[in-house]
Amino acid sequence: MIRNNILFFLLALTAAFTSAKAQSSSFFKENTPVTESLDIPSSVEFCGEKISLERYDMRERFDREQLAFMYMHSTSLQLIKRANQFFPIIEPILKTNGIPDDFKYLAVVESSLDTRALSPMKAAGIWQFMEATGKRYGLEINAEVDERYHIEKSTVAACKYLKESYRKYGDWATVAASYNAGVGKIDSEQDKQAVSSSFDMLLVNETSRYVFRILAAKRFLENPQKFGFFLKKEHLYHTIRTDDVKVFETVPDWSEWAKKQGITYSQLKDFNIWLRDRGLTNKTGKTYIIKIPKKEDLNFDVRKIKVHNKNWVIDY
Repeated sequence: MIRNNILFFLLALTAAFTSAKAQSSSFFKENTPVTESLDIPSSVEFCGEKISLERYDMRERFDREQLAFMYMHSTSLQLIKRANQFFPIIEPILKTNGIPDDFKYLAVVESSLDTRALSPMKAAGIWQFMEATGKRYGLEINAEVDERYHIEKSTVAACKYLKESYRKYGDWATVAASYNAGVGKIDSEQDKQAVSSSFDMLLVNETSRYVFRILAAKRFLENPQKFGFFLKKEHLYHTIRTDDVKVFETVPDWSEWAKKQGITYSQLKDFNIWLRDRGLTNKTGKTYIIKIPKKEDLNFDVRKIKVHNKNWVIDY
């Protein structure tokens, strides 16, 4: 009798434990955030060329970068919003200069499309030009004006660099790698390692990852929803129209000049980041184009949002 009671107790205890375990498992399944891995394609396309990801290292290097876009949530969300602002400016310039459209993703990797970006090495703007390189490709850089922060002019300068590099390598992926490492480094490693493609070179970690970041940025911005990012149209930033004002004289104080235009000094600098000082000497009488925001566009209006890519929002 006692033995039967003990057996019954043990059976009941086992049943209770099993039920509690099942309930606990169900609770955690329902309340624990899901962390997933993305599928890894067998190949990707860059500048019209197919890049195979079948080789073990190619596959793993690409996956590392796409997972970074998937799980750096605030940065990736900002990328979508900034791309909606700046891709419409960058794309036509690339096209006019004969540069493949995919190089807009190089700007994404360089600066996260932050127009104020300044690296610890003093590379500036969305294309991250060093001062000497920027001047070499036609940008004015001094204490009062720094056109590395001028979106249109710096994009034209980047096109010049990319075209020059392509004439040398004849391969857009290697051109992209050279943008990070420098032409001298790529040339040297091609000779030392007896390979031509940057994908086959042993390079420092930053350069080794660089082109794969560009490839992953392209995949992410072509379809953010695949990465788990769901935005509505109203989450994007609306377009602020501007008027162009020509300045060819000395401007002693930009604050006073901005006031006469009906805007604040802060707003002037927001739309003309390349103006770096409180005034402009301009001894040569050079003509500068200053953008002045339209007052009626300064307050948010969802009706003024222009969606550049329908894949970026779920309610287009």
